[in-house]
Amino acid sequence: MTNNFRCLLVDDEHLALALLEKFVADTPGLEVVAACKSPVRAIELLQSEPIDLLFLDIQMPILSGLSLLKSVSRKPVTIFTTAYPQHAIDAFDLDAVDYLLKPYSFERFSHAVEKAFVLLRQRADNAASKPDGYLTVKADRQWVKIPIADIRYIEGWKEYVKIFVENEKIVTLESLNNLEATLPAEHFLRVHKSFIVAKNRVQKMDGEVLILIGNVRIPVARARKKEVVDVLFK
Repeated sequence: MTNNFRCLLVDDEHLALALLEKFVADTPGLEVVAACKSPVRAIELLQSEPIDLLFLDIQMPILSGLSLLKSVSRKPVTIFTTAYPQHAIDAFDLDAVDYLLKPYSFERFSHAVEKAFVLLRQRADNAASKPDGYLTVKADRQWVKIPIADIRYIEGWKEYVKIFVENEKIVTLESLNNLEATLPAEHFLRVHKSFIVAKNRVQKMDGEVLILIGNVRIPVARARKKEVVDVLFK
C-alpha cells in the first residue's frame, strides 16, 4: 500500500508537461494519476478521482487554469506553473500553495513541493482526527442530523444554542451543558460558559482569545484558561 500523494498535472504544452512529469517522478512521495493537456479533461478527473496535489498551468485554450480551479468544489492543494507573472495575486487568492514561473529548476520545484507536503500532511492529520457520528437536534420544527466532524464551535444564546458548521449556522432549543456531555470530550472543549470549540479547529491563542481556522475569535473564561492551555497547547 502506497502513502504517496496523488498528483494531477495539467499543461497544454507538451514539453512543459513532460518536464513536470519527470520532476514528479524524481520526487519521493508523489504519484502521477494523470497528465493532461485539456482543462476540460482535468475537471472530469478532479470530479472522479481523489487528487491530493494539482500542478496547473494558467494560460490554456478553452479554459484558463484560474477558471478551472474556481469551478472545482473540492479543491486539491494547488501549485500553479506558468510563464506569466501577472497572475500571481489571483492565484494566491485561490489559496495556491506556490506559483512556479517557467522555466523553473528542479530545486525551485522541490521547494514548492515541500510547502505542499506541509499542507497535505496537515489535511491528513485533520482527517484522521475527525470524530465519527452525528449530532441530532431539532431546528425550525425539523429534526436535523449534523455530522460531528463538521462542527466548528457552539455558542450558547439565551435558552438556545447556535451550532456553527462548515457553511451554515443551526439554531436549536438546547442546553450547552447537554451538548457538552453529548459531544466526545477527545474532540471538543468547553472554553467559556457560552462556548464549546472543536479542538482541531483551534490555530492559536492570543491572550484570552482562541483563534480558530477562518480567523474566528472565541473568548476563553479566565477560570478555564489553564485547562484550555494544558489541553490544546501542551
